[in-house]
Amino acid sequence: MLCRGSSASKYKRLDAKLEKKMVEAKRGSSGYQNFKSINSIILKFPQFREGLKNIGSVFEQYDEDSNGTIDREELKKCLQKLQLHLTEEEVEDLFHSCDIDGSEGIQFNEFIVLLCLIYLLKEPSSNHTTSRLGSPQLEATFDTIIEVFMFLDKNGNGKLNKKDMVKALNETSPWEKSPSHITKSRFKEMDWDKNGKVSFREFLFAFISWVGIDMDEDMPLTET
Repeated sequence: MLCRGSSASKYKRLDAKLEKKMVEAKRGSSGYQNFKSINSIILKFPQFREGLKNIGSVFEQYDEDSNGTIDREELKKCLQKLQLHLTEEEVEDLFHSCDIDGSEGIQFNEFIVLLCLIYLLKEPSSNHTTSRLGSPQLEATFDTIIEVFMFLDKNGNGKLNKKDMVKALNETSPWEKSPSHITKSRFKEMDWDKNGKVSFREFLFAFISWVGIDMDEDMPLTET
């Protein structure tokens, strides 16, 4: 459940930045879409799951005390190692926005969201041979997830609404429309603050759950 109170402004601040980035990404795509239907997205769920679970080795590396969460100091070391230069305010915004259970620690599913948000927010290096996260495979997975959001964001304003969801679920197969209760259920899963709009951050948490990475799932151990 999302934390309330003092974190609300930090959610809004970060979500506004994400909204702007998604609008820019949508414009930059020139209307091209890899996904033509919701079914084409669902068929890729196994690839998404494997790609995201591979983040386990990164999580293990920075969870120095092996307690299953990454605290603030561990996160700062992680960002330094990845050469991600963020301000103290940006680090705090990301930490609070991804620590959805208020445990003061970033769990595995929260870490996936955090890395994807950083990837979207961080400006590409002027040296095009340098990847933003040091892992082209991971970045390719995040790029594809961003494309899923853009497919659902029919009006290109950087956030989702229920009308977007209905259109995305039904546009390619009008003769096989998804029942309205399914569309409403999917939207409700994403719209945690119940404001009728879904930010990219909210979408990410729902999406990684849909592909099979649960909030309470143990962090996958790397092979020795």
